Amino acid sequence: MKHYDNIVVGSGVSGLSMALLLALNGRKVLLIEKHWYLGGSLTRFRKKGIPFDTGFHFTGGLTENGILNDMLLTLGIRNEIEPIFLTDRKSNRYAFEQDRKTYDLPSGVEAFRQALKDYFPSEIKAIDEYLSLCEKCYRKTLSLNLRTLSQTPASIEEDHKTLSDVLNELTMSEHLKGILTTYCMCYGVKPDEVSFANHARVAYGLYEAVVRIKNGGDALVSAFVKALKSLNVEISLRTYIKECVDIENRKVGRFILNNGKEVSCDECIFTIHPDLILKTLPQEHVTKAFVERVEDLEPSMGFFSLYCVLKTDNPDEPLIPTITSLLPESDMNNLMDEGRESGSAVIVLTSNEEVKGRLCKTLTALEPSFFREVEEWKDTTLKKRPEAYLKYKQKRIEKILNRISNFFPEYKDRLEVIESASQLSYRDFLNSPDGSAYGIKQKMDQINIFGRLPFKNLYASGQNSVLPGVIGAMMSSFIILRAIIGSEKYDQFINARLPA
Repeated sequence: MKHYDNIVVGSGVSGLSMALLLALNGRKVLLIEKHWYLGGSLTRFRKKGIPFDTGFHFTGGLTENGILNDMLLTLGIRNEIEPIFLTDRKSNRYAFEQDRKTYDLPSGVEAFRQALKDYFPSEIKAIDEYLSLCEKCYRKTLSLNLRTLSQTPASIEEDHKTLSDVLNELTMSEHLKGILTTYCMCYGVKPDEVSFANHARVAYGLYEAVVRIKNGGDALVSAFVKALKSLNVEISLRTYIKECVDIENRKVGRFILNNGKEVSCDECIFTIHPDLILKTLPQEHVTKAFVERVEDLEPSMGFFSLYCVLKTDNPDEPLIPTITSLLPESDMNNLMDEGRESGSAVIVLTSNEEVKGRLCKTLTALEPSFFREVEEWKDTTLKKRPEAYLKYKQKRIEKILNRISNFFPEYKDRLEVIESASQLSYRDFLNSPDGSAYGIKQKMDQINIFGRLPFKNLYASGQNSVLPGVIGAMMSSFIILRAIIGSEKYDQFINARLPA
């Protein structure tokens, strides 16, 4: 039986970060992944040779002192990543279809602030107070600084106020509230369910700068794999823990893998969905209270996604990379409501991809979705769906294309649909329980499954733990590293890797 210092379960961005951090600290690491590829939703897929992003589309935190920039520097892979900053004013657009009003808002907190004031001159005080509150929450969050992070940061007042409550106190402008709540779709929780502080932790970094990455999530995966191989991290694909055995003094002695191998370790870190963690743990050693905690967690929303290529008269002229939010109304609580019957928001992303020396102009459309919409086909699998499901997809595709053409008349009859994906597609492609975009819904005052599990040598990490998305998932791995190696060694490690 082979022994490791650490076993990391799952190879999304949290698992990749966890494995690399441990290896950088001299640990012997085994990284196991149930799928046949690494990267989870970071990994792009290709159709007709054209790459499309699966789950990673844009990010914040890549400014010089941003948290993502610091994490990549610490991991030693920052130089492998080429950011594309969306600096054009039209790169970040909000279109209220019902009112035919469009707002173009630039990156950079001060530029964003001034543009909002130009559009809403009667809301200057509200805009200043909102951004000041966002910055306060962002700066006071110890986990957003690698030198100060901890697993149990001090709670602040805004952790116990919803985003809706704060905005309703600040302004009566429905369009302003609609703009300021649109980033709720970046973590999948409605404004009246999420704390203002958690919203600020996600949104403020995006106000500083919205960034795409050249070659998308594939660039991150490639950088991680290169670094992991250089440190001799053992990687095993199509592998998962089938059974935890030899439980003594609340510690797992052996892990039996699906391929029949048996391994042991000092600490095992799960970076997978809480439902999957619960299924892996030996049920006779798990308390009813823990089971109920996991079962009470709600899934976040997902997306129905449309992947297109834009045919243009100027094939060699690149597109301006854009993110356009098409909003049928301004109330994001309604737009993200699971019971909504009519169309929700649609996020339209344009990008330039080079394929064998040829420029491909791609367009991805993301519409919020919930599993109930496809639940009747839950027992079917990829490429074996019934006709009713295909009709459901086609109807949804046509509605989304119509909305895109209404806002971008220059795209009418020029969009070639290459692929589409429902939550069933994401469920099967990513081996996730329900295909939700952000795992669990991280609601206000909720205690997530994070840190040490009900076993002394088992830990939970990932985007379900601290904050959703790439930054939250990676941040959780840094916090777990600190718990495993101790605060003193962690501080030495960080100080040695980051500039003073």
